[in-house]
Amino acid sequence: MRRLSAADAPPRPAEGAGDWQAIRRLLPYLWTYKWRVALALSCLLLAKVANLGVPLVLKDIVDALDLKPGDAHAVLVVPVALLVAYGLLRVGVTLFTELREVVFARVTQDASRTITLQAFRHLFTLSLRFHLERQMGGMSRDIERGAQGISSLISYTLYSVLPTLVEITLVIGYLVLHYDVSFAVIALGAVLLYGVYTVHVTEWRTKFRREVNEQDSRANTKAIDALINYETVKYFGNEEFEARRYNDNLYARMRAAIRSQTSLSVLNVGQSIIIAVAVTLLVWRATAGVVAGTMSLGDLVLVNAFMIQLYVPLNFLGVLYREIKQALTDLERMFRLMSEQREVADAPDARPLQLARAAGRNAPEIRFERVSFGYEPQRTILHEVDFAMPAGTTTAVVGASGAGKSTLARLLFRFYDVSGGRILIDGQDLRAVTQASLRAAIGIVPQDTVLFNDTIRFNIGYGRPEAGQHEIEAAARAAQLHDFIVSLPAGYETNVGERGLKLSGGEKQRVAIARTLLKDPPVLILDEATSALDSRNEQAIQEALHRVAADRTTLVIAHRLSTIVDANQILVMAAGRIVERGDHETLLRRGGEYARLWAMQQADEAGETGAQPAAAV
Repeated sequence: MRRLSAADAPPRPAEGAGDWQAIRRLLPYLWTYKWRVALALSCLLLAKVANLGVPLVLKDIVDALDLKPGDAHAVLVVPVALLVAYGLLRVGVTLFTELREVVFARVTQDASRTITLQAFRHLFTLSLRFHLERQMGGMSRDIERGAQGISSLISYTLYSVLPTLVEITLVIGYLVLHYDVSFAVIALGAVLLYGVYTVHVTEWRTKFRREVNEQDSRANTKAIDALINYETVKYFGNEEFEARRYNDNLYARMRAAIRSQTSLSVLNVGQSIIIAVAVTLLVWRATAGVVAGTMSLGDLVLVNAFMIQLYVPLNFLGVLYREIKQALTDLERMFRLMSEQREVADAPDARPLQLARAAGRNAPEIRFERVSFGYEPQRTILHEVDFAMPAGTTTAVVGASGAGKSTLARLLFRFYDVSGGRILIDGQDLRAVTQASLRAAIGIVPQDTVLFNDTIRFNIGYGRPEAGQHEIEAAARAAQLHDFIVSLPAGYETNVGERGLKLSGGEKQRVAIARTLLKDPPVLILDEATSALDSRNEQAIQEALHRVAADRTTLVIAHRLSTIVDANQILVMAAGRIVERGDHETLLRRGGEYARLWAMQQADEAGETGAQPAAAV
């Protein structure tokens, strides 16, 4: 299956459509807790009703205080109204607000956890090509911001926007029912004008915010890439070069951030003008009503309190709208990542790999039947490669760099699907079995070993996480690594550093061998498995690998021909084709490409040691 290119991809939806798609994808995660959502919304409504009641009680208090001097009721009115009604409403606002947050906290956090976990799992279902084409720094930032976007979106919507809308509805309704319609018209007109202005200016500002995020991702990608390749940077003395590249992105981010801040000031000034004009008009109308005798002092206080109470949250509408838009953008980016199509996927009727147990062994037969493949359609790497690996035998593949040797291992692991022909394990096409069962049956010792930034015990135990300490130590002994480990101060708890940089190349390769031995797979791939070892350790490891390979079907990708002289068959590849095949002695007698490579290596080794090269068989 070919991965879609940019030209093949469907057109990206409009920004607004993408926001709604992100919301629709988020809703099912929230609906899992529908009773909590309903209870939280009820608490929200009760909190706003209580909040609306505060200025109403304050109005009654002011009107009640409008007493003549010496009135006997003055002693009773103030304590009862102020301490009981006003105080209870204030407590009620806080109580229902906090209760809403307590009820909804689990919904928010669980939705964030679930979606982030799904994104993490989905990344492991995508092909090797996808991960080679993406930069890990930027992708990790997309997931991180997406997870934060979930919390931000829910928090800003439920705790700020929705309560404000409820409060606006209640206030406008009260003004319509109890006062001249002009009060409601002024209040509602100001709210609508405020909202329209905020939305339009924030939309204009969004491009600056987006540029800040893009430059932030690029800067983060450059920094992580440079730090991961710390040794390479030091080898070439390019610290200042990397700092300049990083600074270029930081400077671009700074300029975008300055433009974003400037546009924010424009937004804030416009919002303040709208609010000031509206409040002034409403207070003027209320004052005129008091003078005319149609309104009391309490009404003036009520209208003023309503407007202050209403416009305080509106002050943050621009920030809220921008943050919600940014949260939706971040969420959309993560959902888009989760929607990335799998290049290599299990067939709908895929079944677990079944291995024949011939002669008490699990080692399967493997066949490559006229296999063709290219990483790009325009460039074919393998041309109808055809060979069989009998059960329990060792097949070695040699040839110049770029001949297609490592591609065989990647196809066998099904990191990619063949473009022509098929690969069979015990007669089962790899495309007809589940990837999990296939990879569980194969172990690999790669040439370039990358370790987790964890302990030696963890890295060896990664071959079989449920293995006990004694099994880990047995695998380390078989890989000639145990004595080295126990000589370390922390032993098996020694941390190997980022990508295993605290260990030498040979030590990392022995860790890779140990964890493969611990996995104990029926199929073994050795990709230059001893290339980083010295001669003494290589001989010891080779003996261990020979013993391990005895009951397994083994594919050895080799550069050093001396390590494969005992292979049951040797395939010589050139330009993606098998040009010779046979065992070591047969190929030497044939005097072809293998014999030439053998003679060259023997001459090189003789030159290093000063000995005469061995005669060809």
